Amino acid sequence: MSLKIGITSGIGSGKSTVSRIFETLGVPVYYADDVAKELMHNNEDLKKRLIQAFGEETYLDGKLNRKFLSAAVFNNDEKLQLLNSIVHPIVIAEGEKWMQAQTAPYAIKEAALFFESGSATDLDYMIGVYAPETLRIHRVMKRDNITREAVLARMEKQINETVKMRLCDFVVVNDEQQMVIPQVLELHQRFLALG
Repeated sequence: MSLKIGITSGIGSGKSTVSRIFETLGVPVYYADDVAKELMHNNEDLKKRLIQAFGEETYLDGKLNRKFLSAAVFNNDEKLQLLNSIVHPIVIAEGEKWMQAQTAPYAIKEAALFFESGSATDLDYMIGVYAPETLRIHRVMKRDNITREAVLARMEKQINETVKMRLCDFVVVNDEQQMVIPQVLELHQRFLALG
């Protein structure tokens, strides 16, 4: 079985960018957020449970009403925990199945909430992707076309970036000062040797 590696970061640090570099090296990557979105659209059992929890408006014409659901959970920690308790176990189970099927020397799971969801314990190593807060805010404002305040509100929902990086085995610095590719190549060689 493949070595199980996680990649995580706070919003706007660039974990997807780093994951895509690993992918170009032929490493299988599981994108938890993308799988969660797909399951919320296509998994009938999950759809039923979300409608039971949040109401009929959760889906419009059979499609996930993301605006409605985001508004329902955004400033309500109880509802956010409810959403996560419904979605996370299914995404984690799918990720486990995916990981079991991998035959490469190592495979990567990319997710923002490994530590928050408790799923970090199933991995052999964790990579953190770090970027300074001001850069992260700028990136997310540009990417999502939202205000600084909206970015900060999202950041408040995640574990502090410094704490998160301390929990990781390796850190890739994505601060637009250091080159990311050499850092990824170094880790790639290391994991190949371990795998």
